[in-house]
Amino acid sequence: MKEIKYFTQEELRRIFRCIEGKKETSKYWLRNLCIFRVAYRCGLRASEIGLIKRSDYNSRTGEIYCRRLKGSLNNTIRLDKQTIKLLVEYTKQYKIKDTDALFSSQENRPISRQMLDRLIKEYCREARIPDKNKWHFHTLKHSIAVHLAESGLDIKEVQYYIGHKNVNNTFIYFQFTTTQQCEMYKKLEKS
Repeated sequence: MKEIKYFTQEELRRIFRCIEGKKETSKYWLRNLCIFRVAYRCGLRASEIGLIKRSDYNSRTGEIYCRRLKGSLNNTIRLDKQTIKLLVEYTKQYKIKDTDALFSSQENRPISRQMLDRLIKEYCREARIPDKNKWHFHTLKHSIAVHLAESGLDIKEVQYYIGHKNVNNTFIYFQFTTTQQCEMYKKLEKS
């Protein structure tokens, strides 16, 4: 089975802190933080971020409709409280209309996959993520899937969450996780 690269929870915190640290130097820090948090929370590919319209985000329920590519299934994901808070601030500050892309470039077009790849490399470098094989936007999707698997969700729940049509594609995230190893050693200690 192919080894996947994913960010640890600590690495994600460092990346998010790097983006927040741009508050004084970049007028795009809030947009970028929202992009990265939404991509992680929803398990989105870079090209899927540009597909999100303002109307896809329901601020009342904190849910976002995710259009998925590459044969994946569209779904609706409920965001965490911190991401919701940031999105409220972001949509007010940027005055985004329902018909607009939620995340736009400086040219007022949906943000591109190429820009997101540049940003992830910049933030990984600043966050001192040592493994350069992780410096890809898609690593966010792998990260949420592994974190969900480690949290105890079953394979069908993770499959729905990340939009996989075929459950066989989800198995990779259930490789022997750290949590599973700890549980195995606890069982062995009892015997």
